Amino acid sequence: MSKGTLRGSNRKKVRKSGFRSRIRTVSGKRILNRRRKKNRNKISI
Repeated sequence: MSKGTLRGSNRKKVRKSGFRSRIRTVSGKRILNRRRKKNRNKISI
């Protein structure tokens, strides 16, 4: 059987695209605001 397509650790995921890492940068804040504007259920991981 073949393996699944998605691999990676939770730590990597959170460090890359977690809420606190997004808030730290200007571009990250833009992402969060854009997702708030779209009324996303989850604005980050």
